Amino acid sequence: MDRHQNDSRQAGESRPAVRMINIDSEDAGQRVDNYLVRILKGVPKTRVYRIIRKGEVRVNKKRVTADYRLQDGDLLRVPPVRVAEKTSRASPSAAIIHKLEGAILYEDKSLIIINKPAGIAVHGGSGISYGVIETLRNIRPQERSLELVHRLDRDTSGCLMIAKKRSMLRYLHAQLKEGKINKIYNALVLGRWPSRKVLVNAPLLKNTLRSGERVVTVDLEGKRSKTLYKVLERYSHANETATLVEASPVTGRTHQIRVHCLHAGYPILGDDKYTSDEDNRRFREFGLKRLFLHAARLELVLPEGQALAIDAALPEDLDGVLETLSH
Repeated sequence: MDRHQNDSRQAGESRPAVRMINIDSEDAGQRVDNYLVRILKGVPKTRVYRIIRKGEVRVNKKRVTADYRLQDGDLLRVPPVRVAEKTSRASPSAAIIHKLEGAILYEDKSLIIINKPAGIAVHGGSGISYGVIETLRNIRPQERSLELVHRLDRDTSGCLMIAKKRSMLRYLHAQLKEGKINKIYNALVLGRWPSRKVLVNAPLLKNTLRSGERVVTVDLEGKRSKTLYKVLERYSHANETATLVEASPVTGRTHQIRVHCLHAGYPILGDDKYTSDEDNRRFREFGLKRLFLHAARLELVLPEGQALAIDAALPEDLDGVLETLSH
């Protein structure tokens, strides 16, 4: 039996037959609803949950609930699901494809690490059709499972991990949870960061403003959050002072480095959410046009025991800012 039986197509709509899928170790551990959403492209989630509730989805000939986790060796029955073909959406731009193809820092049979360019979201949404993950899936249709291991803000550049196998995704998520992956960032902050300040330990809480904008604040009700810091270089130019710091998040909270820098009194320059417009305006004169935050290095151990350290060079625009400040 083929792992995924082919669907027949006719007159602008898909007419799939019953599919019998053998679950292997790569797909084991996923909730059945999430798995079905992934393989039934174009089928609304409401329809997926309906066929589960009606008992049309079977695992080993038995009904299951949406939260059932697939096991290695399960036989999954997927009923015929008819859905009108969507109008094909535009492909990712040639510019994005070119940038991502040239940004690969490391690749093996299970993992890709790229130097994500600033300005490209890691995934689509909010009017963005193609982020990093959608573009990679588009240009690598032969890859069965491409998934983001973690995320970077749209304006943050640098090391980003994409798993090519579910087993690698599960392994790296466990490593991140246990604090065994070291992520090192470079940030340019306003002012003179003191060498003695090597740790910011402040709980972070997500908030949503009336406008709908999401912001993170230091709050005792928030989640425990720690970031380690090291001064790399200080700059004084035209009556302005800035410090290039190395930031290593011990925990992995949304906007953690950005908010911890602000809390310490040294906001990241170019940050339009947490740094004042006036401070950002002054440093635009030195060529800084976006958030100066770069995921410079990843240190991890692969499942086979091999230590891996990947460096992403500072982008030319940020390097140019430092060059200007040095004179």
